[in-house]
Amino acid sequence: MRGGGALMVWSVNMPGPHSHPAAVERGVPALPQAIAMPLLEETTLPKEHPPTVPVVIIGNGPSGICLSYLLSGYKPYLDTATVHPNPILYRKLQETKHLPITEQDLEYLSEGLEGRSRNPVAVLFDTLLHPNADFGYEFPPILQWRRDKQQHIPHLVLGRATPGGAWHAMEGSMLTISLGIWMELPGVNYRDLTNGKRRDVTSDRATPEEISSYYRNYVKLKGLQKNFADNTYVTSIQKLCRGHEEEGGALWEVRGYQQVQNNTHSVPFSLFAENVVLATGASDSPVRLSVEGEDLPFVFHSISDLGLAVSLRKLDMNSDPVLIVGAGLSAADAVLCACNSNIRVLHVFRKSVDDPDLIFKQLPKTLYPEYHKVYNMMCSQTYTNVAPSSASSRPQAASIASSVCAKMCPKPQLAAGNMASNAGVNLFPDYTSFPEHCVVSLEPDMKCLLQGKNSLKAFKISMALVLIGTNPNLFFLKGQGQYLGQDPTKPISCKQNPIDIHPYTFECTKEPGLFAMGPLVGDNFVRFLKGGALGIASCLLKRLKKKGKLISNGGNNFI
Repeated sequence: MRGGGALMVWSVNMPGPHSHPAAVERGVPALPQAIAMPLLEETTLPKEHPPTVPVVIIGNGPSGICLSYLLSGYKPYLDTATVHPNPILYRKLQETKHLPITEQDLEYLSEGLEGRSRNPVAVLFDTLLHPNADFGYEFPPILQWRRDKQQHIPHLVLGRATPGGAWHAMEGSMLTISLGIWMELPGVNYRDLTNGKRRDVTSDRATPEEISSYYRNYVKLKGLQKNFADNTYVTSIQKLCRGHEEEGGALWEVRGYQQVQNNTHSVPFSLFAENVVLATGASDSPVRLSVEGEDLPFVFHSISDLGLAVSLRKLDMNSDPVLIVGAGLSAADAVLCACNSNIRVLHVFRKSVDDPDLIFKQLPKTLYPEYHKVYNMMCSQTYTNVAPSSASSRPQAASIASSVCAKMCPKPQLAAGNMASNAGVNLFPDYTSFPEHCVVSLEPDMKCLLQGKNSLKAFKISMALVLIGTNPNLFFLKGQGQYLGQDPTKPISCKQNPIDIHPYTFECTKEPGLFAMGPLVGDNFVRFLKGGALGIASCLLKRLKKKGKLISNGGNNFI
């Protein structure tokens, strides 16, 4: 390590982005003046190696941004001018109000708190930033932030695009499920950066475009740019053995490449890290049905493909129905966009409409009217409720959804009119739901075969959208990182099999020095993933303080 925390990055003889398809799926940083070094063939640390970074964060979404903020010397203290509505927590905080939260006992502070995260530190940090938010209150945070540059931990954040992660790839017209203020990061008020925009009853929800802009500006406002390496793709993370435990245990070798010169050139790199944080999110690989015909050209796994088909006029009111599979918010968004363009929908999902786990049952109607319209259609316009005369009522029925989805989809409304239906009297003219059904197969002649409780049904469709969730892609880890899961016999899944972590440090139970946060540990909402940043920063600050590795000048010129 040189003065100011500078890191010399070494080049390796790696294949280019076109020679390894998996390599281009994940992000890593820009490396201009690299020094040649042969590929490492063994998992032992060579005698001559690049300088070591204390922390490398994989992923530059809100998880990585928030952690970078906390590692850059920003410390949360109790604001003595405020009072927390939880008297027990407030009493605990007053006991050590002279200390930043990162230096306190997080297990003690988290004890007895309840919230909508399985991770206790996530619940703690949320209630400090948004007291009693689940009860509909908007109390100010009870924290004040002070910067101590002597508490800066040198670190590098590697991401595939500019800071903001997957938010840059989302449609800019839809509204977030979370309130805008719940999407904000510590120290910068969301409304201050969005000019306090207010719309209507859903005014406090935001568009992905607004959120991605907020995250980009946040990094600049807080002076974090020097910690970020954009347009970078990690291709391998490997544990190396130092050979002497007293030196600090194992190191991690992180390899990848960065796209430079307007993505026309790739610069490979290799660097070593004492600690690696997985903050990659969960939007990499769509979950598949694994049925016959899923790879046919009319089957898609992203809602953007529906929008593209509409904009190119490949779909209209005279098209065969679009098959939408799934009962989550992505599927609901697809239903809204299809109905907004008067495109008929067959909506298939495994759950009963009365299933208490349906996401719609957890959303207040006043804040999410468009999703409740979809849920009402799911309940009332089921396959079993079709009336023979329904074919004549299409214009009226179409307005049920299109009245609320203009905000959700910018595509122009198509004029309602006479429409030829080739689905017969067994379908509603605009939307038909198939609760407790599954897709058996998708046929080359553009038919779908659906399995109900007691019957098989076949329908001609124009397009199939499978929107049943996404999984993280940890191809750069040994065995896809499966051994890190709570059940090591199954792939990592944010809902079914998250990475197993220590609850107060977010360190992987199977790998010391490897941390995980955000959706990888079950925290899918920005509101709660910030707790991972608190737990990891607290752990690393305490450990590195013992080793004397905190630096006083705040420098971080890695690249």
